[in-house]
Amino acid sequence: MSAEDRLNALGVTLPDPVAPVANYVPFVQAGGLVHISGQISIGPQGLVTGRVGSDMDLEAAQAAAQLCAINLIAQIKAACAGDLSRLRRIVKLGGFVNADPAFTDIPKVINGASDFMVDVFGEAGRHARSAVGVAVLPLGAAVEVDAVVEVN
Repeated sequence: MSAEDRLNALGVTLPDPVAPVANYVPFVQAGGLVHISGQISIGPQGLVTGRVGSDMDLEAAQAAAQLCAINLIAQIKAACAGDLSRLRRIVKLGGFVNADPAFTDIPKVINGASDFMVDVFGEAGRHARSAVGVAVLPLGAAVEVDAVVEVN
């Protein structure tokens, strides 16, 4: 089953790639690696904001991380000229969580993005990862995730 078929089976329609909000580009290809700029937790209902552990619970934060993954896949598709079959593997995700200082389940939040990548890309979706709690994210977003991917 292709990544597009898996997205359809999950009921996910990729959005248009989100335009940068500052002086950077959405992705840069260097050889067979594509570095995708951080994608924040924005979906059809708008930007998901808040501090995990005080304004939102773990489940809502995982859903926000999944939105980041969906936005990453939209950028990956753009980087692959519309052809997701060019993706060889998700190499690394970097996850950032707007977290209350007492909230320590940061890796569980980023599982929302990691699990989605495996759901969509199978074994090629398994990746190295970092998960970091931060005091604030751009535009007040709850979660931001960036990626390094390998493409043909």
